[in-house]
Amino acid sequence: MTDRSRPLYPFTALVGQEAMKRALLLHAINPRLGGVLIRGQKGTAKSTAVRALAALLPEIDVVADCPFQCDPSGDGPRCDACAARAEAGPLPVRRRRVPLVDLPLGATEDRVVGTLDLERALQYGERRFEPGLLASANRGILYVDEVNLLGDHLVDVLLDAAALGMNYVEREGLSFSHPAQFVLVGTMNPEEGDLRPQLLDRFALAVEVEGLPAPADRAEVVRRRIAFEADPVAFAARWAEAEAAERERLQRARERLPRVRLEDNLLDLITRLCAAFEVDGLRADIVMYKAAITLAAYADRTLVTEEDVRQAAELALPHRRRRQPFEQPGLDRERLERAIQEHRREQQHPPGADGGGGNAANDPAGGGWGEREQDAPDSSGQAGPEQVEAPGTPFPVQLLARPAARPLAAQAPAGRSQRVRAPGIRGAYVGSVLPRGPLRDLALDATLRAAAPEQLARRAASARASTPTRLAWDPASPRLVHLERRDLRQKVRETRAGSAVLFVVDASGSMAAQRRMAAVKGAILSLLLEAYQRRDQVGLIAFRSSGADLLLPLTGSVDRAEAHLRRLPTGGRTPLAHGLALAAATLRRQHLAGATTRPLLVLVTDGRANVPLASDDPLQDARQQALALAAQRVPAIVVDTERGAGGLGLARELAAHLRAHYVCLDELSAEHLVHVVRAR
Repeated sequence: MTDRSRPLYPFTALVGQEAMKRALLLHAINPRLGGVLIRGQKGTAKSTAVRALAALLPEIDVVADCPFQCDPSGDGPRCDACAARAEAGPLPVRRRRVPLVDLPLGATEDRVVGTLDLERALQYGERRFEPGLLASANRGILYVDEVNLLGDHLVDVLLDAAALGMNYVEREGLSFSHPAQFVLVGTMNPEEGDLRPQLLDRFALAVEVEGLPAPADRAEVVRRRIAFEADPVAFAARWAEAEAAERERLQRARERLPRVRLEDNLLDLITRLCAAFEVDGLRADIVMYKAAITLAAYADRTLVTEEDVRQAAELALPHRRRRQPFEQPGLDRERLERAIQEHRREQQHPPGADGGGGNAANDPAGGGWGEREQDAPDSSGQAGPEQVEAPGTPFPVQLLARPAARPLAAQAPAGRSQRVRAPGIRGAYVGSVLPRGPLRDLALDATLRAAAPEQLARRAASARASTPTRLAWDPASPRLVHLERRDLRQKVRETRAGSAVLFVVDASGSMAAQRRMAAVKGAILSLLLEAYQRRDQVGLIAFRSSGADLLLPLTGSVDRAEAHLRRLPTGGRTPLAHGLALAAATLRRQHLAGATTRPLLVLVTDGRANVPLASDDPLQDARQQALALAAQRVPAIVVDTERGAGGLGLARELAAHLRAHYVCLDELSAEHLVHVVRAR
């Protein structure tokens, strides 16, 4: 639970980030929307906004001694105990703030869903349920920071409970259920990897947050933050009136929500938009409907407008639309406006009716949509067929010949093999099983849970069979746990699978020919596509001029790698040894940090070198660095960019020193390259 003794930063004091604030407020009004995912760079007030929302929400009445914060009025679901007590008379009531529960990344499934109460089982032999984090979050907010790093099995549990509003537990002889109605909020930094598409779709709304570009806004953020840190109580007092007004507005919106109507023509618009953006299933349609009526309630209206549907689409569709690998997330606003205007024209002039097409810009209901369309940027980021590349822009890149990439939603389930059973005793503890053979990794908690219900009978039997030399059992103060072989459980651990693919790219003048560099980038993009589908980590080192730079540390975000690759600077001398030395240091740090991914070095070079590192011979320095990498047993691939039959063969010689697989760029195909990567 979050510490409430210190004032939290006021929600109304947040500067900018309107989409994020809107998505959170909608869930404050309508907790059954289905959760919100906030994606953005570090330092964009994601965590601050979530915690501030909890302080903003009106207080709630709860059953005073209920661990599930049941509603004493009976408006919502109750646990079995409260339901039975309510039949006998009034329930004890107390008022409290809305709970905010932080879910740590290392939490086990038992801690999240609840499990057997060990103390009661050991002392009295009773099977009693011990509530978990889902119970603490009932009628509140369950917050998961860095949700993309949380195990998929836990994310599935959270989303299922959020969708059902109940937590069902069947384990250790227990069969228990309790209400679990909470707002699920996940925040993440896309630079550290993404959620698999199946999980993205389960979040009702998603927003992308970025740093504030305007200097005035940034300055205001700094002023407010410094004032809050200097005196949190005084700062909160200055914003108390605004917080109270927003709290009252949320309460009015909650009361108005059941009366809000969405007419059939706007329901038709919702379904048309979902079809236009080719989202799978009907979850997006339902979420847009709920979001639109909630937006109307927040705006003090009982009738949904077209603008409500537009804003709902901006929150519900970006993370669900089909997109190609490396295509940045987001919503094409120009495409959205075209679909809305087409629907409006059809409503004004149904097919078969007399009259020509209407002018959307002059439509009183449109609110000046002509200007909106004119100003809307093309968020697709794609150049038209007549666009001519200006000097100094990145090289045009063509992937190596391969079958056309299918949309992300149509690919084989990406990320399914992201986590695998870990050998030995490494990896996160996610469950337990009966041991097969010798017990190597005792799951003490699971063992105790299995043995606990039998303790009374075993202790009584032990006491009857005891001799004066044995330790007598005192029922009032049990000191022994009687275990049998059938009680023992072994831990099941999971760890991330995949590779850490580090690209080391020659960006010097020897590679500066535009056509050659385009081919090199195409080869790397083909490997990035494979890494994207397998959820591997990728990193990028470029060497040119007088040294090497780690442009992208090893990360799960291949979108970042692709963006760095497209704007890779070129030109200058060739410090090959520097690139290899930096690669060795990068992989060594990864190993010392305890990473479980398999390293793979992909060196893209023609083998030439003209900048020394430790001697006067640049080529000899490169060979020494290659031998050092080979001594570390780092699997490697050398992609030779030298063309023509009269080449020097330096890259092939370097591959021999690295003990690497040698691939000639001229003879390379995407399928061949991917096969080599998988084999290494």
